[in-house]
Amino acid sequence: MTALQLQWELVTDRVMGGVSNGRIEQILSNGQPANRMTGRVSLDNNGGFIQIAADLPPPPAGAIGIALNLIGNAETYNIHLRTSDLVRPWQSFRQAFTAPTEWTLCHFEFGNFEAHRTDEPLRVENIRRIGIVAIGRVFDADAAVSSVSYY
Repeated sequence: MTALQLQWELVTDRVMGGVSNGRIEQILSNGQPANRMTGRVSLDNNGGFIQIAADLPPPPAGAIGIALNLIGNAETYNIHLRTSDLVRPWQSFRQAFTAPTEWTLCHFEFGNFEAHRTDEPLRVENIRRIGIVAIGRVFDADAAVSSVSYY
């Protein structure tokens, strides 16, 4: 597995009037460079998320999933994938995970992602974006990713 070179950005519910606060920073943790998302998720003003997201190259032929080296605060987060088939910003393919408290290489099989607000199937060859998302309830987010790769 070769780690992908990604440019992470922070996106919050403030783009739609929410009031969640978030921050992205590059850190060095146990000798590993990583992108860390911290913040407070709020449900006020119909909000409810913060995320770090990055554009992805298409997966290689035969890929069955995506692997992320993660650490966090033992809260539940989502991995969101977007494809070129999705046209609305609220559409995605999602899989929940609990952020490990030690650096862990976590594998997310494409077949375990659930369509959200779309009838489109997940066409692996059309994957274009990934998000690590703190969503849906009030809590303090703290999660970091040091690498992303297809497998």
